[in-house]
Amino acid sequence: MDRVTARSPARPWKPRTGPALRSLPPRRPLAMPVQDLERDTMGQACLGFTDSRAWRRTLVVGLTAVSTLGATGVMARLLAPKGFAIADGLMLALFALLFSWVAFAFISAVAGFVLMWRARDLEPWRPQPIIFTRTALLMPTYNEDPGRILSGVQAIYEELEALGVAELYDIFVLSDTRDAAIAQAEATGVLRLRLKLDAPDRIFYRRRALNLDRKAGNIADWVMRSGAGYESMIILDADSLMTGDTILRLTAAMERDRRVGLIQTLPSIIGASTLFARLQQFAARIYGPVIAQGQAWWSGAEGNYWGHNAIIRTRAFADCAGLPHIKGGKPFGGHIMSHDFVEAALLRRGGWAVRMAPDLTGSFEEAPPSLLDMAVRDRRWCQGNLQHSAVLGAKGLHWVSRLHLARGVLAYLTAPLWLAFLVVGGVVWAQQRDAGQAVDAATAGALFAATMALLLIPKIMGAVLVARRRASRLACGGTISLALSVLAEIAISALMAPVFMLMHSRAVVEVLRGRHSGWAAQQRDEGRLKFKQAWRSHWLHTALGLAWAGAAFALDPVLLVWTSPVALGLVLAIPLSMATSRADAGVGSRNLGLFLTPEEAEPPAVMLRAAGLRAQYDAEAPIRAEIDRLFRAPAQVYRPEVQGSTVYLQAA
Repeated sequence: MDRVTARSPARPWKPRTGPALRSLPPRRPLAMPVQDLERDTMGQACLGFTDSRAWRRTLVVGLTAVSTLGATGVMARLLAPKGFAIADGLMLALFALLFSWVAFAFISAVAGFVLMWRARDLEPWRPQPIIFTRTALLMPTYNEDPGRILSGVQAIYEELEALGVAELYDIFVLSDTRDAAIAQAEATGVLRLRLKLDAPDRIFYRRRALNLDRKAGNIADWVMRSGAGYESMIILDADSLMTGDTILRLTAAMERDRRVGLIQTLPSIIGASTLFARLQQFAARIYGPVIAQGQAWWSGAEGNYWGHNAIIRTRAFADCAGLPHIKGGKPFGGHIMSHDFVEAALLRRGGWAVRMAPDLTGSFEEAPPSLLDMAVRDRRWCQGNLQHSAVLGAKGLHWVSRLHLARGVLAYLTAPLWLAFLVVGGVVWAQQRDAGQAVDAATAGALFAATMALLLIPKIMGAVLVARRRASRLACGGTISLALSVLAEIAISALMAPVFMLMHSRAVVEVLRGRHSGWAAQQRDEGRLKFKQAWRSHWLHTALGLAWAGAAFALDPVLLVWTSPVALGLVLAIPLSMATSRADAGVGSRNLGLFLTPEEAEPPAVMLRAAGLRAQYDAEAPIRAEIDRLFRAPAQVYRPEVQGSTVYLQAA
């Protein structure tokens, strides 16, 4: 049943009878037992849930296996026409593993492309659904800019208020902040926001005394204190935004299917200013939907969770997703850092469906502003994802959940595997030249072209889908601008790929050596990268690029030609990192009509509102400083007729 809800009129003021300025609602505790990974205590079918997509998975896995076997056979003929050496066998094994990784992603993307090509246009007006349950919006924060947090909270609340459903949603700012000044700004900011919006019973603030288990522990702490009061919870990050319509439809989807435990949206990246961030924004917007649709097509009820911009059924999460600590010391042991994949797997183990909603727009996030900021974030994710190797053998997991966990591990292991493939390839090349074996150039070229096609065609498919619709094509600057943007993104990404390969390889080595990543707030705002910092971070990449180019040329100039993108990307690491971190380069690319997205052409109202509120918050800094000074200033005590004069003394 659907209806249209007009915005409710302004509410008349009336005095409140409840407690004033309460930071949290009354306790509604919910037990959240820690799960045992060595025993399947829940059972996958506890809700009688079945959702077989066997033929789709068989198709994806089967085509991956067939294409990998065929490509590996061609590589085998190229490597050892006269027999296998140790290096040949190692290179062949690496090739098979890496090719299967690329082929699986390609086939999944093709499925997404076909699905989107055949789909009806979902953009026309849809009626607003009626909802009945209460939902909490949780925004965990750790040493983040309070202006960003509070602006997002207010923009989201106003969206819900405009739809007339704000009374069904409570927003919680869950702080793990350790910086005293930031913590004070959070608390006073929430207080002022509640007074401004006249919403003392809708926006709440809590800061933990002990921030155990990071974000996962932050969410679990809220569940055990307040979870019983809400049917569902929507998890947001510090840079997350959602339209009121998207929040409403996520809630309605939860109400329609009582077997669903989690629904993950596909966030679009917005607000990018630097060239690097705009590249990520463009790639996520143009290529991301194809990849997400394909994954949703074959994963079905065994979907995945990315840790934010998703709705979760609170009781299901409490019953199934209490994370244990992994045995052993850091970096593998201890609390699970990349908690999201594991929580999704445990929800599915408990019989709850975990689904993706790639068609649902109105979900947004931001991108790191520079290559180095991305590397810092990836270092933490690398350690968390490698921890999943200890969860892969957990009892009772669905095999698709294990597949998601394995892909999370391989997402970072592929970097050292590619590096090893290049090094071993150089050794094999030298051996074949010394043995007088001529490489079949035509076959080698065809295999290389096929591999590149698997990497690039999903990007082209995403661009084709955008160009197919006139509105989205024009929003991206037209067909020519879109095509040039895709070509430029491919070229720049190809140059940055070897830098990321070395950074991720180093991260994997550090994790294996026991070095912990720590926990620091993410850099979200632009800041021009200085040469000194770029040199300190990339001098080794440059040196390795020059060394590789020299060694390849000495070995065989043809080898240098084949591997020139790798050498060039490493040699240019410093200027590339500096140039892409610049906001003026991002503005310049936009003025040239490059890397445009529909959200840039027509920014979402919630994004514009949040940006305006952020600017307003920054402009009010002197006022907040004055208020803070007044609260902290020592009290003056009146002392008349001290030595014939009237004075005021500070209170002791």
